[in-house]
Amino acid sequence: MVNMKKIALFAAGTLFGSAGFKLLSSSDAKKVYTQTAAAVLRMKDSTMETVNKVQEQAGDILADAKAINEARAAKAEAAVIEDAAEETASTEAAE
Repeated sequence: MVNMKKIALFAAGTLFGSAGFKLLSSSDAKKVYTQTAAAVLRMKDSTMETVNKVQEQAGDILADAKAINEARAAKAEAAVIEDAAEETASTEAAE
């Protein structure tokens, strides 16, 4: 025997499915989809602007860090040369 409850559920599902397709394809739904897509595009543009700003700042930070390291290396090299010159001078004075 066929279960009437299962047939009723199938019929209700088909009815709601058909109504759902009509609802999803209505002009009001299209307006909602369009507005949602426009909002997503605006959000994407805003996000990309923020990402570009962060990338620019990261580039500036990297350049500053390299300059600091180069200055430290030059200072350390000057100190080594100065120490070597003092050592040479003291060796010559001792002789």
